Amino acid sequence: MKDFLIKEIVNADLEHEIKAIGFEANYTAHVVDKYSYKNLKIYALTAAQANILKQTALSLGADCATHREVITGKIDTADCILGGSISTLRKIAMKLENQPFGLKFLKDAILHQLQTTRTHTQLVGILNLTQNSFSDGGLYWDFDAAKEKFLSLIEDGADIIDIGAESTKPFAEPVSAKDQLEKLMPVLDFARAHEVKISIDTRSAEVADEVLRHGSYIINDVSGLDYDVKMAETIAKHGATVVIQHSKGTPETMQIAPTYENLMDEIFFSLREKIEKARACGIEDIIIDPGIGFGKTNEHNVEIIKRIGELKSLGCPIMLGVSRKSFLGVQGDNELKDALTLGYNSIAIQEGVNYLRVHNIKLHRQFLNSFSRI
Repeated sequence: MKDFLIKEIVNADLEHEIKAIGFEANYTAHVVDKYSYKNLKIYALTAAQANILKQTALSLGADCATHREVITGKIDTADCILGGSISTLRKIAMKLENQPFGLKFLKDAILHQLQTTRTHTQLVGILNLTQNSFSDGGLYWDFDAAKEKFLSLIEDGADIIDIGAESTKPFAEPVSAKDQLEKLMPVLDFARAHEVKISIDTRSAEVADEVLRHGSYIINDVSGLDYDVKMAETIAKHGATVVIQHSKGTPETMQIAPTYENLMDEIFFSLREKIEKARACGIEDIIIDPGIGFGKTNEHNVEIIKRIGELKSLGCPIMLGVSRKSFLGVQGDNELKDALTLGYNSIAIQEGVNYLRVHNIKLHRQFLNSFSRI
């Protein structure tokens, strides 16, 4: 008897693969969704809602995992994991239109999750005007060295340059607004003559207010608007963009045995709360960052990178900062750190991360140029 030969198709251009086996070319684009699968976690449904959703999924050949006591009604709410092909999930959503208990509103939420857009990843170059940053502390403390680095980041292909005068590495101490501005303002004055977007890495509303008056576009707040109560209103006043990062604790405490019951859920809900706070203050342009190394173990950091695509559900562009951080497991060798950084960032690029904050812009630009041809 002839042996059957089987190969799994992974991360392929499904439309191309389907055409290649001789399927009707004019109909190929319409069937791709039948071969693309998603798992959606839906939070806090009532027992009645969860039961209806599960039965609807089963009726269409999909499935919906939920709490075992949903069927008995012994619990008030339950989370569900709905899984199936995009085509089937779309059919499930449409069937909810005529269901009771407000499920018709779930239809729109599911359909929104099924939308796909092509992402162009932008590179954010790092310029640390500090003495104690973990990778390049002291290298650009001198103004002439900072100017030279600024120009090299532009030449290497940075879309944005993120300038900071306060290290927020683990166990670092705060730097006053006065001292931050003393380092930042000369570089900002120099930057005005160059057409590149400027981001300022600061937790201080006083610093944010001053730099936004001098042509910065973005405030990158690693505390996620928690450190300075005036930060959100300051950014809103200037109509600027904010990068809201997830951090567990402060730089002085964040790496002291960080623990999570459900890592990605806790990051998701924390960022969601901060997004709502920012919007309530009038901030319209929001970028989110899961905060690699900010209150996370090495295992946490790797899991975040592998599952970074889950944060797309928050509806904001995503920034990721892996570059040269200690979880890479390398001491001192920046060339090796940059290679490992690119390895992790290649996962993020495939997952559609919008911004990569990196030290080595040239290496990442070369990779992106090559990757775009695939």
